[in-house]
Amino acid sequence: MLVLEGYSNVPDAARGSAMALGNFDGVHRGHQGLISLAVEKARDLNVPAAVMLFEPHPREYFKPDEAHFHLTSLPQKLIELEKLGINLAVVIPFDKAFATLPAEDFIARVLVQALGISHVVIGYDFFYGAGRKGTPDLMWRAGEELRFGVSVLAPVAHDGEVVSSSGIRLKLAQGDVKGAAEGLGRNWRVAGQVVGGAKRGTGMGFPTANVPMPRGTSLGHGIYAVRAHVDGQVHAAAAYLGTRPTFDNGMPVLEVFLFDFDGDLYGHTMEVEFVAHIREDRKFDSAEALVAQMQADCVEARKILDAAA
Repeated sequence: MLVLEGYSNVPDAARGSAMALGNFDGVHRGHQGLISLAVEKARDLNVPAAVMLFEPHPREYFKPDEAHFHLTSLPQKLIELEKLGINLAVVIPFDKAFATLPAEDFIARVLVQALGISHVVIGYDFFYGAGRKGTPDLMWRAGEELRFGVSVLAPVAHDGEVVSSSGIRLKLAQGDVKGAAEGLGRNWRVAGQVVGGAKRGTGMGFPTANVPMPRGTSLGHGIYAVRAHVDGQVHAAAAYLGTRPTFDNGMPVLEVFLFDFDGDLYGHTMEVEFVAHIREDRKFDSAEALVAQMQADCVEARKILDAAA
């Protein structure tokens, strides 16, 4: 997949595409509908199947002091988009110049002049341009005038529920990773570099890899059955996210215990795939009681992962 940053000096091979526009945080089932339609239009027109996305997320630009929960990082997005048949991604740096670009200029200068667009695919709730004044109706009218096709996709529902990034974030904040997976069409993952910890788990017979989660990530505290992806290998594992109330009630940390693994993971990047929530976090009367529960949690995690496999 060809990835372009910005819309200057666009190569001829990247012009004339059928392009889905959006932020695509999560690349969830709703986004997949947009992408599938863009791929279909590209096939009909014999042009590249493309997406345009914006980095940082506009909410991050307008509210830089707030922590924002991103379901997917840019590298994760690009991987998922390529899997869905996209062969061109245009990543627009969302800065002051772009934020103040009128909607009409976005269409004329970016989509038509720079990218020579053949067809645009947007969601019913996609607004763009300075002040978010660009609407699907404006895109329709511009397409008729400037001679490019426009498709506007209605809300996508799964099991009777409209799929949205905000809805998936809410499920994750509640620890409902299975519900989040239903909306995403796959298990949710988070990645980070393994760092050192207090080594309490090692002392109790459960050496864990500590993975700091990206700022703003909100996941319900508790024990999860997970798969740990590291150095090209996939390991069955159990993960804990919480404040360690039995010990210090400190800052939340994601601790991952890889089954049947003996090695040093410090400094390695680990991607943690959440399969199921096992139980909520709670305080135990003693370290011995906690160890007994951890043993039971690991047995349950193995059963869940074996069944999922």
